[in-house]
Amino acid sequence: MSDALPLPRLVVFGEALTDFLHQGNGQWLARPGGACWNVARVAARLGVPTGYAGAISNDVFGDALFADSQAAGLDLRYLQRVDRSPLLAMVTSTQPPHYFFVGDDSADLHFDAQALPAGWQTAVEIAHFGCISLAREPLGSRLVALAETLAAQGTRITFDPNWRTAMDAPHYAPLLLRMAAIASVIKVSDEDLRHLFPGDADPLTTLRTLAPQADILLTLGAEGMEWLAAAHGEQDDARIAQPAFAVRVADTVGCGDAAMGAWLASQLQSPEAPPQAHLRQAAAAAALTATRAGAYAGTQAEIDALLEAHTASPA
Repeated sequence: MSDALPLPRLVVFGEALTDFLHQGNGQWLARPGGACWNVARVAARLGVPTGYAGAISNDVFGDALFADSQAAGLDLRYLQRVDRSPLLAMVTSTQPPHYFFVGDDSADLHFDAQALPAGWQTAVEIAHFGCISLAREPLGSRLVALAETLAAQGTRITFDPNWRTAMDAPHYAPLLLRMAAIASVIKVSDEDLRHLFPGDADPLTTLRTLAPQADILLTLGAEGMEWLAAAHGEQDDARIAQPAFAVRVADTVGCGDAAMGAWLASQLQSPEAPPQAHLRQAAAAAALTATRAGAYAGTQAEIDALLEAHTASPA
């Protein structure tokens, strides 16, 4: 990709990895993945110039991630390749979900923000962070510090904690609080809330207390999603509901990432549109992903077709 091309307005930081899905009978299916990489790929496929800022390995697994990044139209100047082992997610069961990560001193931990293209900080308007990259040290602390620097210069920070078991580590909680304090938007699922604040009778209110400045995109699985605008003065939060679109579900892998990527793309493509318009894009992208096996990243034409088909009956 030529350095003469404009630098992207959206940059996504975090992990790219290879999912190993247990197929039974000792067989495993390897698929490129990673929540942050999925978000970036979705936004790029929807036509938004996007940089995925992360490090991948120089092997067959890194080759697959690189090829899919290129096919999605991601800005490859942000993708780093290093001579380290790949980060793997071993998914031993999907119903119920059970998985663990393999990646001691793996490639993702060696991401170097200093190696990003010159001038990227000036070009970026939205920087997205989340998932296990913030729970994996020393990467997590470096990314949170970078997010704080970007926020201080006026960059919009979006954050999807996307809870995983790795976040039970004691070093993660302080990083979560720091990200909550600077995010302009936090995307979180009802399941995430239960795990992030175990035993809390009202985890959504707890999150709002930690991040009063942030709008919240709350995803509710088959129940759809809600937009909770940050409170201003004594006013109550604006709360807008978006039902899920009824589709034939293959699986729900990557639906949350699709919602986040589509919301980011909609924000950058139609900044003057009302929240409901962005919500419809996010819900349609999630529904489209659910119709395909794996973390599918759809095109705008596919999302438009789904929305048109549901015009008369959106839920």
